[in-house]
Amino acid sequence: QVQLVESGGGLVQPGGSLRLSCATSGIIFRFYVMGWYRQAPGKQRELVASVISGGSTDYADSVKGRFTISRDNGKNTVYLQMNSLKPEDTAVYYCNARFAAGNYWGQGTQVTVSS
Repeated sequence: QVQLVESGGGLVQPGGSLRLSCATSGIIFRFYVMGWYRQAPGKQRELVASVISGGSTDYADSVKGRFTISRDNGKNTVYLQMNSLKPEDTAVYYCNARFAAGNYWGQGTQVTVSS
């Protein structure tokens, strides 16, 4: 049974930081492209950042220079370090694991940026 469990969301003031974690089980983690997506109310889900097994990363323009995605293949976990948070970063953040025919999602974690 595949499980992706996100943690680390919460309420933070503008300019603050949060670190999201996604612990996985039931997959051969090192094969998978891992990504973080987000969905704000009334908007489509969008890709925030992704990291392949070798560590190469890709980011949405809106988060470049502020967010950092990383993975620990020994812990089967992917992280998203979010700095200089803005109100427009408010959304539910989802972890995604993708490889060949496999495409799995976590349940999501709420991030709210507000003063």
